[in-house]
Amino acid sequence: MIFNKDTAEKTAELLLQINAIKLNPENPFTWASGWKSPIYCDNRLILSFPSIRNYVRDEFAKNIEKQFGKPDVIAGVATGAIGVGILVAESLGLPFVYVRPEPKKHGRQNQVEGFLQKGQNVVVVEDLISTGKSSLLAVEALRNEGANIKGMAAVFTYGFGVAEENFKEANVDLFTLSNYENLLDLAVQKQYITEDQQSTLQEWSVSPSTWGQE
Repeated sequence: MIFNKDTAEKTAELLLQINAIKLNPENPFTWASGWKSPIYCDNRLILSFPSIRNYVRDEFAKNIEKQFGKPDVIAGVATGAIGVGILVAESLGLPFVYVRPEPKKHGRQNQVEGFLQKGQNVVVVEDLISTGKSSLLAVEALRNEGANIKGMAAVFTYGFGVAEENFKEANVDLFTLSNYENLLDLAVQKQYITEDQQSTLQEWSVSPSTWGQE
């Protein structure tokens, strides 16, 4: 679910402007999973544009506090959300931790890096939601450390049905700055894509795992 419509449209426009999101239905990208996709999203680019990263920081900080209440800790999911997570934590004056995909193989073998006490309220910051599996593994790691997860805030989601199911099953509320639906509407309005291309992009979102495999 998006925080609000205005933020969703503005965020989508900014991501398109800096090519953090690329739309190419005629020459689809291939994801690491093997899926063919007419969209590629790299929200790490946000950090390279000061005015845009400040906008993302401010929208996260304002909407996280409004939606979840002020947490005790902000947690970023490694590696894509570490940078923006730190910005949000700094804006809110809160401690920050980050979560590795898996525990370190050496030393203290941490998966959650930073100081976290049992029972603390945590909001997790993520850059991108596809199926939600890796994001929810981070939630699981935090819960294993005794954290109380208030919810997750992400820059962008593809809005897959499987992601909605995964978050519901994990009992995690997800809110995003923008999503696929608002992105496509904005992309047509600003002439990044045609209406025919929009139809192709909408078809992909219905069955992304099989799209383009014929």
